[in-house]
Amino acid sequence: MTDKETIVIYTDGGCRGNPGFGAWGAILKTSKHRLEIGGSAENTTNNKMELSAALFALKRVRTTSNIELYSDSSYLVNGMTKWIKNWMKNNWIKSDKKPVENKEIWKELYTVSQKHNIKFNWVRGHSGNKENERADEIANILMDEYQATKKCSKFSKKSITI
Repeated sequence: MTDKETIVIYTDGGCRGNPGFGAWGAILKTSKHRLEIGGSAENTTNNKMELSAALFALKRVRTTSNIELYSDSSYLVNGMTKWIKNWMKNNWIKSDKKPVENKEIWKELYTVSQKHNIKFNWVRGHSGNKENERADEIANILMDEYQATKKCSKFSKKSITI
């Protein structure tokens, strides 16, 4: 990794019904800045929301950076650290000979991630990790809003340029 300051990202996604309406939340942090973002979607899945949290967080990082990304989704972490290169090599077919689900999101996530030096880390969900709990809270706020209004929305707090 370079001498640049590391950006720490926490992500979470959720869904009410699977498929159903869902949302994601992410926190991006440096020593001087903090950005909380989120978004919601109709007719989605939990896995799509987990991937979307990472994708949209990484899209907010405008310059090549060192990143520590934390997620409670083993699907996301294993996908990016263990499975994706074989999926690509095998034309997006898994070892069980079935197509990779969410291929388009995986492709975009991989493309965006190549710009950075990223370490993907798994963190146990709902285990007291303050930032993971906050990412989960953002997703739940957006799912509550959707449930009340039937409209998808976005969330941004303390928006800054990272």
